Amino acid sequence: MPPRSDDPRRDATGSRRGSSRGSEPREAGLGGISDARAYTPRGRTVREGGGAEQRRTPRSNRSGDPFRPALQVLDGGRAGRAGTREPATDGARSGRRSTAAGGRAGVVRTVSSRPVREPFDDDEDAPPPRRRSQPRRPGAQPRRPVRKPRRPPRLGDPRRRLRLGTVLALALFASIGVRLVYLQTVDTPAYADGGLPNRLAVVELPAPRGAILDRSGEPLAHSVEARYVFADPTRVKDRFATARLLSPLLGVPVSDLAEKMRKRTLPGTDTPLQFVYLARGVEIATAKRIMELDLAGINVHRDERREVPGGDLAANLIGFVSQDMNGLEGLEAKYDDVLRGQAGKRTYEVGLGDLAAPIPGGYSRTTQPQPGSSLKLTVDRDLQFMTQRILAKQTAKVKGSVGAAVIIEIPSGEVLAQASQPTYDAANPTKVTSPSDRDDAATTFVVDPGSIHKAITFGAALQEGVITPDTAFPVPNTIDRGGVTFRDTHPVDGRTMSIPGMLAFSSNVGTIEIGEKLGKERLFDYQKRFGLGQVTGEGMPGEAAGRLLPPDQWSGSAYGSVPIGHSVDATPLQMAAAYATIANNGTYVQPHLVKETIGADGERSPAAAPTTRSVLSPANAAALRQMMEAVTTVDGPDGRATGLAAAVPGYRVAGKTGTGLRYDGGKQQPGEVGSFIGMAPAENPRYVVAVFVWSPGGGGGAVAAPAFREMMGFTLRHYRVPPSLTNKSPKFEVFPR
Repeated sequence: MPPRSDDPRRDATGSRRGSSRGSEPREAGLGGISDARAYTPRGRTVREGGGAEQRRTPRSNRSGDPFRPALQVLDGGRAGRAGTREPATDGARSGRRSTAAGGRAGVVRTVSSRPVREPFDDDEDAPPPRRRSQPRRPGAQPRRPVRKPRRPPRLGDPRRRLRLGTVLALALFASIGVRLVYLQTVDTPAYADGGLPNRLAVVELPAPRGAILDRSGEPLAHSVEARYVFADPTRVKDRFATARLLSPLLGVPVSDLAEKMRKRTLPGTDTPLQFVYLARGVEIATAKRIMELDLAGINVHRDERREVPGGDLAANLIGFVSQDMNGLEGLEAKYDDVLRGQAGKRTYEVGLGDLAAPIPGGYSRTTQPQPGSSLKLTVDRDLQFMTQRILAKQTAKVKGSVGAAVIIEIPSGEVLAQASQPTYDAANPTKVTSPSDRDDAATTFVVDPGSIHKAITFGAALQEGVITPDTAFPVPNTIDRGGVTFRDTHPVDGRTMSIPGMLAFSSNVGTIEIGEKLGKERLFDYQKRFGLGQVTGEGMPGEAAGRLLPPDQWSGSAYGSVPIGHSVDATPLQMAAAYATIANNGTYVQPHLVKETIGADGERSPAAAPTTRSVLSPANAAALRQMMEAVTTVDGPDGRATGLAAAVPGYRVAGKTGTGLRYDGGKQQPGEVGSFIGMAPAENPRYVVAVFVWSPGGGGGAVAAPAFREMMGFTLRHYRVPPSLTNKSPKFEVFPR
């Protein structure tokens, strides 16, 4: 390749090689860069000159050349004219330099004759690409294809975006505004109370348990305010030292207190135990002394204690309660829903820390406690005391005995006293020899009544016309029924005996013969009418119903045993109610213990009326009472009646002695049950007293009648019953001629 000359090559005209052909002379004064063609956006030039037909006239809708101001500055501020474009020579493929008339050189590029497009011209105006008519020169570089300019992206309308953004912002603020209004108006109470539980203190307002009163309103059991002492084992520093200080005040051994204060967790959890009772029902004065000790982890709180002023007075009737004031036995259990009150509470807002006190004007709500109602019993406290005292004295004469006594008022059927022996202190019910010591013997002591049942047999025979008060017939010493021999304890060797004589000497043989004439169906019917074989509904829980032998189950010996009170199970209360029927002119009145209920507001509600039914006619009842007086009065050459020890001086007494058996769990117990049931004054009975004494070694009959005499005598004097006219007492003929 020949060396390139430093001088520019020129053609014949003196211009630089590569300039446009047919160029015309330039005007004077236009030289240098001012002769430069105006650059189009595609980098092509248009020669300024006389070729007007080749000068591009900008479209009216096309913006000016953005490079023109810069070219004008480079040209010294002179505006150039667009030159004409001439066809390029065959050898010229790029721009050539030419010398202007002024001797200055400019750069001139040749462009095709096609119209020049601006960057924003529409694509529809673009001319088709120009094709080469001649082949490329060997060795020449290929011409780069002209790329079609990309269309600029179409811009969004800013006004639409502004309107959309405004709408969204307004909707957002409107939603927030509506929510704020809702919270301030509708949900205000809910949010205001949201943190209230954390500031509330709850204090329980205990409701005292109702009292149990006697018939005159004197308390037999009532509740008093007390304190309970409790410990938080997690805060007790020295449990043994603390126990030694508390033991003399609480009356609890040191070892027991120390064990209660031992740190431990709740069963099945890892949570430490933080509360344990040390004592319940502590007196207020004692609780104050404990608080003065200022022992860590030891505190007291309001409690209730059940007081029984009489100790063991009517304890077997009243029963007792748990430490939580729930009835467990006796009337406390039977009427627990009536006696138990409904606790109230006070909920109020408090401060925190040292300001843990009620906030004035803060939240406060109080639910008033509803104290329990009180029971007013038919029991006379003084009579109950004397009955228990007499029973305890008489049973003490018989070793290992169990006694029961019931006193019923006529005609109301109210139980004035109901005693059991042994008894216990209701204020300390755990200190008993046996749990059975807490039982009410009058309703749970099931016995084979024996001869006291004969009054029912004679009463039924009178009512059915089988016998009359004047009936008499020969009575042998023994009688066989079903292979069993029944005999009298006072044999009369077949002599004719009157009905009063049979009662006075408690003739088994005579009673069996009367029972056979009466018949088993009618005897069974009268047993039920007198209240046997079913609970009385007196009011005591756990009352036994006893048992009667239905006629279809009678064996041959039952014709001999049932009329005299064997093969029959009954309680002392049932037998007392049967005798009260005789005393009440033949009308059975359900015995009952509860007189009325007194509400916390003082409103009194009488108990339901007792069940009544007619069993005997008044005439037959009066005749039976008169014949039963022979039991306490016959004493002559023909013999002594079995109940002389039950006679009450100054009063006519009608009654009957009995010797029976005791059954416990369906099994016969050793020994015998001695009993006496009577009424006085016999001419117009006011009270019925029943006494039962069981002893494993026997001898109960020897104490039952004397106990009756004392109890009946005190009852008559206590209620100021005038003495009977003893000269009006009948004279009984045991063996009529």
